[in-house]
This record gives sequence, C-alpha cells and structure tokens, in this order.
Amino acid sequence: MLKTILKVVGGIVAVIVLFFGTIYGLTLAKVDISSFFVMISPKDKSTRPSPGAVSKATFGTTNCSIDYSKPAKKGREVFGKLVPYGEVWRTGANEATSISFDKDVVVAGKPLKAGTYQLFTIPTADKWTIIFNSKSGQWGAFFHDEKSDILRVEVPQSSSDEALESLALSFETAPETGLLIAWDKTRVFVPISAQ
Repeated sequence: MLKTILKVVGGIVAVIVLFFGTIYGLTLAKVDISSFFVMISPKDKSTRPSPGAVSKATFGTTNCSIDYSKPAKKGREVFGKLVPYGEVWRTGANEATSISFDKDVVVAGKPLKAGTYQLFTIPTADKWTIIFNSKSGQWGAFFHDEKSDILRVEVPQSSSDEALESLALSFETAPETGLLIAWDKTRVFVPISAQ
C-alpha cells in the first residue's frame, strides 16, 4: 500500500517538476508563452486571487480606460521587495495592464497617439519610469520587449499616510488630469491631458 502511494505521489511530483521546468526553460530561452497563460487563466477575472478592475474617465473629449488586475499586500512589503526596484513590472497582476485612449494625449509633456497600450513601470524609491508598449496580449512582464515601447516618461513617487491593501489605478480629473497608481503607502501620479 505504501509503495503504491509513494509511486502515485512520485508521479505527480515528476509531472509538476516537468511542467514548471519546461515553463522555466522556455522563459530563459525568451520564448513568448504569454498566450498559454492567457488561455489557462479564468476568463472571469473577478474569481482570481488578484481580481480584475477597470477604470474609465474623459479628459476633455478624450475617453480613457485602464484594465488591470488588483494584487493585494497580504502583509508583505510591496515596493522594493514583492515588486523589486529597478525592474520592469506589469503594473498589476496576471496579464499586463492595458490602457486605451480614443484620441491623442499628452503624457508628462510628451505626445502619445490614440490607441491601446500595455502599461509597464519601473519603480524606484524616488521616481518611476512609465512605459507605454505596443505589443498586446502580454502576460506579466516576462517578455517585455523594449523595441515595442512607444513612450517612456519619468514621474516622481510620493507617499501617503494611508496604506491601501490592494493596488488601485484610477484616472484623476482635478486638480490635474492623469493616472494615479496607488498601493500600500506609495502614490505615483502620471499627468495625462487631451491633446
């Protein structure tokens, strides 16, 4: 009986190691397997551990929307640990965050054409690099390709006394229009205006 249980458990462990070893190997080889993760993810984002969220706003006559997943702090140190400083981050969880503008906009003083982009960021302790990338359908930031970056801007980081348990991405309309990235006590404001 014990031998049978050990064989079954050993078989299960072998399959798991083979699966994750293959995924890891493909990642190291820079093979884009984003579509695999999208395919196996629950389509209903509300049932995920990091549920989906959408934020929308209008700046002048420009409609903006952002579609992302909301990871939670769960007692962890977020920036500098869970989200390492100096590395490209998907700005959320699961699929890369998607941001859309139906008309041209100005982001932190730089023009950006109307369209849908993947939003990546590179957090540091005092400023963030905000990246608008043209490659759609990405999973995480594992296969972020700088050649597909359409715009990069740097914005300062600030902090708040209020700690947010889950990541919140929201469009602000006053006193200035833009995107607010808020999680734990970190706040990053990205000025965005209609062109």
